[in-house]
Amino acid sequence: MKLSSFLFLFLSITFLAAQETPTDFLSADFHKERREKVRDLMPANSVAVFFANAERNRANDVDYIYHQDPDFYYLTGYKEPNSVLVIFSEDQTSADGKIFNELIYVQEKDPRAEQWNGKRLGVEGVQEKLGFDMAFNGSEFEKSNIDFKGFDNVLFFDFKNDYRDLKGSADLFDLIKTFKIKTNYPSDYNATKQQIYSMITSTDVENSANVAQTLGRYLNYQEDLKSDQLLTGYVNAADNGKRKEIQEKVKLELKSNNLNSILLEEIMNRLRETKTAEEMVLLKKAIEISSVGQIEVMKAMHPNMSETEIQGIHEYVYKKYGAEYEGYPSIVGGGNNGCILHYIENNKQKVGNDLVLMDLGAEYHGYTADVTRTIPANGKFTKEQKLIYDIVYNAQEAGIKASVIGAPFQAPGQAAQEVVTKGLIDLGIISSPSEVKTYFPHGTSHYLGLDVHDKGTYGPFQENTVITVEPGIYIPEGSDCDKKWWGIAVRIEDDILITKNGPINLSGMAPRTTEAIEKTMAMPSVLDNFKLPSLD
Repeated sequence: MKLSSFLFLFLSITFLAAQETPTDFLSADFHKERREKVRDLMPANSVAVFFANAERNRANDVDYIYHQDPDFYYLTGYKEPNSVLVIFSEDQTSADGKIFNELIYVQEKDPRAEQWNGKRLGVEGVQEKLGFDMAFNGSEFEKSNIDFKGFDNVLFFDFKNDYRDLKGSADLFDLIKTFKIKTNYPSDYNATKQQIYSMITSTDVENSANVAQTLGRYLNYQEDLKSDQLLTGYVNAADNGKRKEIQEKVKLELKSNNLNSILLEEIMNRLRETKTAEEMVLLKKAIEISSVGQIEVMKAMHPNMSETEIQGIHEYVYKKYGAEYEGYPSIVGGGNNGCILHYIENNKQKVGNDLVLMDLGAEYHGYTADVTRTIPANGKFTKEQKLIYDIVYNAQEAGIKASVIGAPFQAPGQAAQEVVTKGLIDLGIISSPSEVKTYFPHGTSHYLGLDVHDKGTYGPFQENTVITVEPGIYIPEGSDCDKKWWGIAVRIEDDILITKNGPINLSGMAPRTTEAIEKTMAMPSVLDNFKLPSLD
């Protein structure tokens, strides 16, 4: 074989091998830039520590499919467990004179483990593919000479105690154990108490009475905090002077260690609230995939379908487009089941002539859609179903219109609730606005991104924020209204990008009006001739 032919064959094989896995993940530069943003928001002389998500057991020796902590993925691109990221607010110098401002400790390469559970990046892979200069095996975290006591603030997310002690010496359990030893983590550390302490110290004396009143109500639901003498003393103080005295004691208590489990949450909320152009490529794809799923189910739907079958069609579409996961457990509720807001059993055998509420979202490369459509299983809305549906549609239109830069986060919900209230009163289902929560019990919007309920500040809307707008009306069987409304549940949910030119409905390709839905449901489906053998 000629050398040129051999070289061509080699390059062709290499190219084909490269095409076997997706190549449209976030870039290493994106993750590095996000770490720089974190560093910019950190206080002077501070260190931030992020841990990977825990591996979670399903049953016996079977674990759930691993899913990385969204913050950890956002900052690293690393998708493996048993790892820790350390970011410093200022440059540090290693013992050999190397300047650095971040460290990552990752799973060690292990041929036997990789034979069973897949390849690991290891230190060299993390350096080459994710762009870290200072990467180490997890076992080296214990031997590291990071002096956590020398920082004014050690920023971290407090632990949920949902991780196991696995085999080996560098699993998440050991990494957290090492962190606790190195930081003198108090055995009675309470993140909620620290948050309340911070609120007390930042309160002006003139407003302390109001804060004390609010805190008193909160303590009624937090029995473990009632034993804290500073908190109970603040609540029961006779005057502002006494509260000022207790406030000074709280400040001293906060200074007793340098652990801070509050600020990192605020930093990540601020960063993840708005999306970069690179993020929007993936988020839009997740949303479009989910919208196609809704369309294909509309075309395939018939009364003899089960809720599980409907769910399966949605999720098949997701997989067909390369979405790795569902963003959350799929909700498919026929008839009265749609009145259960987070109904995930999906075990009704035939949806019959009911409305079917379908709240599902694909997760594509970490980014999650959240799209809901409610459709008649037989392809035609009844008079009562259409009346309720149109109220929800008009409420959603009002909510979307209110989703503009500078508007308060509550604006879409307030606009939608006004429409739902008037609509239900006009139909005689309620008699006063105070009753609307009976049939519209949830909020209307949340942020969307790496989490289906993504992080954000809940302040006025900013450009390049993505939210949902999802009003609903749910009238369970036995409700205090005419029986003709019983079992009707409608939710319409779309994913809205807030821009300087107004809101953009990213999931608008999935039909929303009753007319468009009925028209789509009358179209042929690729599944019409898909028949499986019957099983005894």
